[in-house]
Amino acid sequence: IATNKYIATMSSNACQSSYCNQGWSEVLTHMSPYGYANFGIAFGLGLSVVGAAWGIWLTGSSLVGAAVKAPRIRSKNLISVIFCEATAIYGVIMAIILANKVKKPDEATSSLSEDWDWAGYYYAGYGMFSSGLSVGLTNIASGVSVGIAGSSCAIGDAQDSSLFVKILIVEIFASALGIFGIIVGIIQSNSCTFPITALE
Repeated sequence: IATNKYIATMSSNACQSSYCNQGWSEVLTHMSPYGYANFGIAFGLGLSVVGAAWGIWLTGSSLVGAAVKAPRIRSKNLISVIFCEATAIYGVIMAIILANKVKKPDEATSSLSEDWDWAGYYYAGYGMFSSGLSVGLTNIASGVSVGIAGSSCAIGDAQDSSLFVKILIVEIFASALGIFGIIVGIIQSNSCTFPITALE
């Protein structure tokens, strides 16, 4: 009976300890879906910014170094920095979309009722967490790949200006990885809706 109640309501009565902190499995399975949703927002934004910063660090250091010998590359190679910054913008867009999906219950209460839509409640939390994590990890990969390609572009352009456009195409494809991530993240979060009232 206790197991059925746990599956149906995910209530704190099924915890092995009074604060649901007997172990990591108990902590993670009893954490509020609002917590998972907000962690998803934080990971989506935070990891995207890390990816952008990492890419700018890689491409910016090579750009400044190569510009010492070939000052002509300074202005046109700034496009590599812009591509890196775009990954952070993708994270900001996803964070705004996810933050607008978090809804509080209509009635303020310390605990939710037994007839609450627990399945939809946890589905929304897990879905937003996975959506934010997908976008964040994709943008780290995109930012690093754009940064490495931009670094090579700056060094190659300093030696031979005809290489700029050719390597720029590689950067565009690397930047597209971030777009793929945000598209998948939006699809993942589309069906995530927090219930605000109990089931009829």
